[in-house]
Amino acid sequence: MVAVVKPVIQVRGMHSEDLAVVSAMEAASYDYPWSHGIFDDCLKAGHPCWVLCVDATIVGYGILSMGAGEAHLLNICIDPAFRGRRLGRHLLGRLLDIARWNGAERVFLEVRPSNPLAKVLYESVGFVEIGRRPRYYPARDGREEAIVMALELLPSA
Repeated sequence: MVAVVKPVIQVRGMHSEDLAVVSAMEAASYDYPWSHGIFDDCLKAGHPCWVLCVDATIVGYGILSMGAGEAHLLNICIDPAFRGRRLGRHLLGRLLDIARWNGAERVFLEVRPSNPLAKVLYESVGFVEIGRRPRYYPARDGREEAIVMALELLPSA
């Protein structure tokens, strides 16, 4: 009988040493990626910045902004080679836990209409559309609006 070894999945704090990997993943995932400097600024500002590792390899990341009982999901990404394995759902769940542990009562985010898989993921955990931001994102044909979504957090069980 062959033993099946489950991968070790871990969410840990992002470090400056992770930024090259995170920036490369961002560039591979988006037409208009964040720069290395933006990630560095988020770390320096003290935003909750996290990486998702599978067997000690970084395969995703997420960044929150916290304040006044609210959290804002600034960025979340899974390496294209690791998508479709529910890792985005896992990372999102941990980020929501982190927001809750830091006193957030609600979480906000923006998502592109051209990213329906992300929108479906957010809706599946309870995010609802609360508005639109016209011309928010850069796009090939000019600018793309953002769908603004919110989630009311329940206290931890």
